[in-house]
This record gives sequence, structure tokens and C-alpha cells, in this order.
Amino acid sequence: MNEDLRAGIRDVSPLLLGIVPFALVAGIAAVEAGLTLTQAVGLSVIVFAGASQLAALDLLGSNAPLAVVIGTAVVINLRMVMYSASIAPHFARYGRRVRAALAYVLTDQAYALSVAEFAEHDDRSRWKYYLGAAGSLWLVWQVGTVVGVVLGAGVPEEWGLTFAVPLVFLALLVPAMKDRPTTVAGAAGGAVAVVAAGLPLNLGLLAGALSGIVAGLVAEEVIA
Repeated sequence: MNEDLRAGIRDVSPLLLGIVPFALVAGIAAVEAGLTLTQAVGLSVIVFAGASQLAALDLLGSNAPLAVVIGTAVVINLRMVMYSASIAPHFARYGRRVRAALAYVLTDQAYALSVAEFAEHDDRSRWKYYLGAAGSLWLVWQVGTVVGVVLGAGVPEEWGLTFAVPLVFLALLVPAMKDRPTTVAGAAGGAVAVVAAGLPLNLGLLAGALSGIVAGLVAEEVIA
């Protein structure tokens, strides 16, 4: 195996321990939303975005309109636009098809690891290291989702596993609230989502996401 590819796999390995339970919950949430194994795997492969995937499953389980489901997923994933713009110069030498393939597996973890590695080791093969990290995350996520679907299908309905979805979101949110802008964004988004929970078409989550983004940007401008 190529050294650069192996380095990406090695560096992302500790993070995979946190991805496994997240993927399991995504699979269980798919069952709770009424998806079949094929539908759950298809969603996981096409979307491949943890937080927005869980949000979409929650909305699907609430019979929200497809436009609301897609809109919410897009809003949650807007950060990927910034990640893409930041890492794009490192992949500028590659062809369009290669860059498109690399963009498909872009995640928070793969971005953070790759940018840090490229800054420290200029001689590192960009696409091989990135693929080692991002590809490992993708594989573990897909396998974990399938296992979650299988486990979820075998769990009695009266156990009510839907509580796992909000717990995962809380686990993602709290560590991310490290400064004033992110704290303001989390607090504002959560408050609006709760207040707007009764909106038609299940628009409360989308309203909360948009409010959190705006509040975070305003807080960042005030601090600057």
C-alpha cells in the first residue's frame, strides 16, 4: 500500500471509533422512519452526510414534504461550501473527474486532517492521503449504517429508539460550542426550533437551522 494512502488511514483511525455509533444510530433512525434496507443504504450512499442525514430521516419519519427534507439537508451542509473553497487549491492540479470524486467523500474529519497534514508535509500526495482518510470514513459509515438497519429492524417497536436521534445531535452540538459565535448559533437555532415546532410542513427544524446560521454570523461580526 502506498505510504501516503496508509498515512491517511492511520491518522483517521482514532476518529472511526466515534463514527461507528453515529452510523449505527443513522441506520436505526432509517428503520424508525420506515425505510427498507435498500432505501436506507441508498440514502446513506447518495447523501453521505451524518448530521443532515439524521435530520432528513427525522423529517421523513414525520411525513414532511420532500422539499422541506432537501432544504433542511442543504442548509445543514452549507459548511461544506467553505470546506471546499479552502481545500480546493490543494487539488487544483487534478482533473475535474478526480476533483468531483474527492468532493463526494468530503467530511468534517477528512477536511481537518488533510488541511493540517498538507500544511505540515508539503511533499505528501494530496489525493492519496485525502482518499485514505475520507475513504475510510465512507466505508465505516456505510457498514455501520447497514448494521444499524439490521439491528433496528430486530428491535421491538415499543422500545422507541427515536430518542437516539436527538441524543446524537446533542452529542455533536455541545463539543462544537467552543466560542461565542458557535454558542450563540447553537442557542438561537435550538430556541427557534423549539418555538417553531408547531409550524406546518415540519418547517421548525429548517427555521432553527437558518436562525442559527444567521445568529452565528452576526455574533462573529460583532466580535470582529
